[in-house]
Amino acid sequence: MAIVEDSEQEFKPQKKQPDSEDDKRRKKITPGSLMKALIRPGAGEETPSDGDQVIYHCTIRTLDGVVVESTRKEFGGNGYPKRQVLGKSKLILGLLEGIPTMLNGEVAMFKVKPELHYGEENCPVPVADSFPKDDELHFEIELIDFSKVKARFLYLFLLNDYLEHLQLCFTKLKNGATFLLRWYLVISEDLGVLKKVKEEGQGWEQPRAPYEVKAWISGKSGDGRLIFSHTQGEPFFFTFGKSEIPKGLEMGIGTMSRGEKAVIFVSKEYLTQCLLVPKIDDIAEIHFEVELVHFIQVRDVLGDGRLIKRRLRDGRGEFPMDCPLHDSLLHVHYKGMLLNEDETVFYDTRVDNNGQPFEFRSGEGLVPEGFEMCTRLMLPGEMALVTCPPDYAYDKFQRPAEVPQGAYIQWEIELLDYEKQKDWTGFSFREIMDDVEKIKGTGNRLFKEGKYELAKAKYEHVLREFNHVNPQDDDEGKEFSDTRNLLHLNVAACLLKMGEIRKSIEVCNKVLDANPAHVKALYRRGMAYMEAGDFEEARTDFNKITAVDKSSESTAKAALLKLKKQEQEIHRRAREQFKGLFDKKPGEIAEAGGSDLIEQVHDESQNVDDRDVLDGDKEHLLEATAPPHSSLWSRLWPSGRRLFSSLGLDRCTIL
Repeated sequence: MAIVEDSEQEFKPQKKQPDSEDDKRRKKITPGSLMKALIRPGAGEETPSDGDQVIYHCTIRTLDGVVVESTRKEFGGNGYPKRQVLGKSKLILGLLEGIPTMLNGEVAMFKVKPELHYGEENCPVPVADSFPKDDELHFEIELIDFSKVKARFLYLFLLNDYLEHLQLCFTKLKNGATFLLRWYLVISEDLGVLKKVKEEGQGWEQPRAPYEVKAWISGKSGDGRLIFSHTQGEPFFFTFGKSEIPKGLEMGIGTMSRGEKAVIFVSKEYLTQCLLVPKIDDIAEIHFEVELVHFIQVRDVLGDGRLIKRRLRDGRGEFPMDCPLHDSLLHVHYKGMLLNEDETVFYDTRVDNNGQPFEFRSGEGLVPEGFEMCTRLMLPGEMALVTCPPDYAYDKFQRPAEVPQGAYIQWEIELLDYEKQKDWTGFSFREIMDDVEKIKGTGNRLFKEGKYELAKAKYEHVLREFNHVNPQDDDEGKEFSDTRNLLHLNVAACLLKMGEIRKSIEVCNKVLDANPAHVKALYRRGMAYMEAGDFEEARTDFNKITAVDKSSESTAKAALLKLKKQEQEIHRRAREQFKGLFDKKPGEIAEAGGSDLIEQVHDESQNVDDRDVLDGDKEHLLEATAPPHSSLWSRLWPSGRRLFSSLGLDRCTIL
């Protein structure tokens, strides 16, 4: 009985898929409306199917043998075969049904009734008015080639903006031999740029702007005529993204890896004029044969051309998977130079550090920001030349005596190796908590230095790792819970400093959801509410501190006093701004200098005395100094309604 039940489940009918537009059109075919005669047999056993690109010559004749239209030069055509994708390109119904019956290299004659060619009702392929679309016609088709098409959406990126590596597919023949199945890669959705891989390259990395590229390139027209060739001497050199090669060719090369060989088919719409192809007026399509010899990674790190990393020597491994992670210990040699005429060297580890490499841990603000951003994009063994603007070099970092204020810097960096941060596998609970204290201490230092993003990253790293920590008893559980709460509140402090007020409130809520009477969380959330202009919510949190912890009463009163002063000041300024606004006669307009009010409130709030500091052995509350301020109106709402009510304007309607 069980076998019968399994069998019934196995043969359960599947939900029928809706017919495609082509399937609906095929229902119009009737016996005798499409006839085929073989002129020359093809090779192999495979025939095209939906999703295949087909390349074919087509000559259309009347039944009397008069040529109506042709792709062949001898019959008045341009000599270019047609290139279309079954199931995607617009085809007449007769060819949509007939071409999938052909073998590679086959020549066949199709006798087609009008309703299966351009005479079809609502035919998707337009034709000239002079075309005999009401006549029965002969279509002579030579199937030159067909291959699978692999769809690719324009610039599908992997991790740090790198294109996803598309693996070629292998299949087994009946005799056990293996052959590489050729694929066409769709580069543009309108099929104007396609790529056929001839030989797979190495690695995942692919060129992008502003990489420097070397490649062997030749171009032929659709009828096989050689247009140009750069296959001898030195490979053709160009900078990616500078329009030095046709747009479609650059799009295709952007999908190639080092050493890859491919044919890139580019239609006229993507043939932009350039030095490589100076004349394109009479060219409908070019087939580019490309071998990507080498490319040099050049990174515009900030995207504005100011911080540029240029690879001088390749490293070990795959980019970006083998680049240093956050919290890695990096070992580097570097030489720092001023961007002046003499290229003055102000520091060289091989000279000024007794030949020893410089070590630093990423994510701790121990080197200039531009230096760290670029070393994080390097592979072990790689050497790179970095050009850095002042604000990412030493203007915001401890400046060497030889480096003047506002100086552009160039670093020649060699990443010798790096060590990943150790995980907690095999650690005891005490060893884990000791490591947490070190990381938290680093985060606190970064916070006090004003590096809030880096500090937040430290705290959040520990919180992620805490998901894999399991305390074994009540004492460990309490210590773990208390530490996690402190880390959440430290994240909230960073967010408040960064102006992310609502996110800061959300993080505080994580602590208060588990412990509604958590004093530090109430204080932190109250400060965030006050900064957002939600004065009633802030007052509620500060009053609750007094109710749940008498030892924090003085702190709560100070916060309430600050809240009252800030609220009164905003209301006073608002009264001044709106004074006389509703005393005007009908038709008169009262001007309110809102910008002055915003500036005054902003200046006042900057001078508020905040005396609480970040968590430590002797501190009771987290730091809550004023974060970057938003506009007045974002601070007043949703408390704006209460403000207007206090001004006696709740019954007024502003038209």
